[in-house]
Order: sequence, then structure tokens, then C-alpha cells
Amino acid sequence: MTTRSFNHWRDVPEDIWRWPGFSPAEIACRGTGSLAVNEEALDKLQALRDRLGKPLIVRSAYRSPEHNQAVGGAPGSKHLDGTAFDIAMANHDPVAFEAAARAVGFLGFGYYPRSGFMHIDLGPARQWGERFPVRATAFAEETLPAREVLADSRTMKGGGAAGVATLGAAGVEVAQDVLAETQAAVLPLVPYLDALRWVLIAVVLGGVAVTIYARLDDWKRGRR
Repeated sequence: MTTRSFNHWRDVPEDIWRWPGFSPAEIACRGTGSLAVNEEALDKLQALRDRLGKPLIVRSAYRSPEHNQAVGGAPGSKHLDGTAFDIAMANHDPVAFEAAARAVGFLGFGYYPRSGFMHIDLGPARQWGERFPVRATAFAEETLPAREVLADSRTMKGGGAAGVATLGAAGVEVAQDVLAETQAAVLPLVPYLDALRWVLIAVVLGGVAVTIYARLDDWKRGRR
């Protein structure tokens, strides 16, 4: 295990920093700016970042002895040697995060649901704190009343009947005009065509009535 210490994170040479998911400032002590670069711990942290495919918000990483004491850290805290990280759960599911952290080799876990972060370190294997509650699904499954199949809809049937009858009435009227003007041989049929036109108009009105009734009935049932 290789660890290199720096008085300030700005002193870290660019050519030794090989963890693209993080910057020295994110890993440095929040109180003093000093930094202990533990390569094994940072390798696992980068592997965790790559496995999850989203940023890790580091709340605390390396701590200098004075800063660790100031924040009430344990005397033997793993933060003191740069092998521990406190990661915010704001953009992670805690269950999935823990599983991924274990998979890449982290052994120590501390749960802080009230503060919204999880502690992970290189070990030894142990855990403490109250686990995060299981998060509810983001969206409740939508429940809607059953809809009529389009072909079976009373509204569609009524509207369809009205449409067909309308076209039929218009067609009869055209045919009547043509027959009246050009085919004197069938003039006796014209009165019957006129009667048929009025029958079809009655069908149109009946279809419109069915459509209006169906919509009002559906509205009353809350289906529209």
C-alpha cells in the first residue's frame, strides 16, 4: 500500500494523479487542505465511480489529526490514513451503492441516514449505524378506469352511423339530380329516391342522438 502525504492539495503533481473521477481538492482535508494519497483506496473509489456510472459526492475523505479531533472523529479513524470516504446518498440508492462498494473491495461501512451519507473504508470488515430506509418507487403505478375498445365504443358507433348516413343522403341527392336531368326513362323512380333520402336523413339524426347520449352517459360514469 503506497501513501504519499502533501502539506496542501495544490502541491500534488499532476503526473501522479490518475483518478479522473476526483480532484485532489475533493480528497483533501476540509480543515487544513493537507492530503494523504492512498493509492489502493483511491483505486477502489475510482472503480466504484466507474461501476455506478454517476458522480460520487465526497463529504469527507482524508482528515488531518487536528481536523479529525475538531469534528469529533474516532481516534483511530480510517480517515486519518486516507483509506475512508464519506459519500452523500443524494444521487444514489443506498442499497445499490453498498452492493457496488462491496463488489469493488470496500469492507467497512457506516450508515448515517439522518445526515444523508454512507462511510466506506478498506477495512477491517465491520459495519455500524442504522441502515437507510428502503426508498419508495419514484412514481406510483397509474390506475385508470377501463376504456372501451375503439371498435366497440357506442360513441364511435353512433358517429359512424351518422357519417355513413350523411354520405348516403348526399349521394342519393346527387343521383336524384342526375336521374332527373338526364334519364327520363327512369323518372318514375325519382319519388322513391326522394323518400330514401329522407329515411337516410332520419338515420343521421338517430346516429347523432346516439352519439350525444353515449357521451353524456360516459361523462356521468367518469369515463371521459
